[in-house]
Amino acid sequence: MMNNLKNAFFSTAMTAIMATPIFGLTLTRQGISSVVEPNLSVVAWGCLVVFLFQLIVAPLFRRSSVGSRFKLPEIPALSQKKTNLLIFAVVVICVIWPFFGNRVAVDIATLVLIYVMLGLGLNIVVGFAGLLDLGFVGFYAVGAYTYALLYHWAGWTFWEALPLSGAMAALFGFMLGFPVLRLRGDYLAIVTLGFGEIIRLLLINLTEWTGGPDGISSIPKPSLFGYVMARRAPAGEETFHQMMGWKFDNMDVVIYLYLMALVLAVVTLLLSNRLVRMPIGRAWEALREDEIACRSLGLNPTKIKLSAFTLGAMCAGFGGAFFAARQGLVNPESFTFIESALILAIVVLGGMGSQLGVIFAAILLTVLPELAREFAEYRMLIFGLVMVVMMMWRPQGLLPIKRPHVEISS
Repeated sequence: MMNNLKNAFFSTAMTAIMATPIFGLTLTRQGISSVVEPNLSVVAWGCLVVFLFQLIVAPLFRRSSVGSRFKLPEIPALSQKKTNLLIFAVVVICVIWPFFGNRVAVDIATLVLIYVMLGLGLNIVVGFAGLLDLGFVGFYAVGAYTYALLYHWAGWTFWEALPLSGAMAALFGFMLGFPVLRLRGDYLAIVTLGFGEIIRLLLINLTEWTGGPDGISSIPKPSLFGYVMARRAPAGEETFHQMMGWKFDNMDVVIYLYLMALVLAVVTLLLSNRLVRMPIGRAWEALREDEIACRSLGLNPTKIKLSAFTLGAMCAGFGGAFFAARQGLVNPESFTFIESALILAIVVLGGMGSQLGVIFAAILLTVLPELAREFAEYRMLIFGLVMVVMMMWRPQGLLPIKRPHVEISS
């Protein structure tokens, strides 16, 4: 009991020290001066919750007999045929749904599909190959700025720039692979984190090319068979709704972008699903489990790591190009470390190596904050608590991958 009480007091003190500067002090303007006003009610409630948790709940998890009651139920394994049918049914529903949904819901769903693409790309690096990457947002930025720069300086359309956006991101992934070939674990994470920050700082400082902190604006949305999806078309061109004889509706553009994101997400899913079943996918799994054993089997870890970084970055490049087209504006503030952390959390929460888990986690982490906007101020705090609870209850993720295994009975 005394040990639990000491842990509770220590945890409460650390919570007070960390939370007071963030939530307990408010900076307000009074005339020409700024005044710091204390607001310790939130800190007091937080300390009380931490104290009670450490005193009462935490000891329960240390007892295996009691802690086992809090385990989430196991997900029954599905055959490959049933899994394919489930995915097909979900895709059909996703195709039909936007024609009955409102604009806000469809727009949020488009954002979800972008994070699905990014999550599946990072899943190749982290989930399949076991390489911790904290700078994945750098490839995302490369894809977005490739399309933005090609349009701004050369007048390329989205469909002309899309393959090159993926290729440029893949090239940067290949280049990043060389410095980290001999690194693993924490050292690998630090180098990839530095790579993501280098990309962002370059975008800020190359003002003549990238527009600096202001970024590049007026990026056109993708056309449909050469017809512009907008109210008005450039001189000498025709819009899609004029060609069809329809009255223009902004909802048509939202649905079009959603369907395009859905196609790109499905292609990314099929690509990653096919890769993991190929010899390169087996090589990624061997590298993840044991690099020394992988080398002893005659596999080349250098080529395996480079392939993982390259293919994962390519998926991020495609997602970045679509993000630039959807937003119509790109700037360095859209590609901060928080984005990398969010994408990594999607992979970890869903289950590393699990494609369905990544999709489910992308939906949760994107939709729930939109539904609870009144708690936006505490979004990161709630997000951190959810991740801590997940690591305690289900460290393998919500939908862990079913790995084949053989049991030998005595």
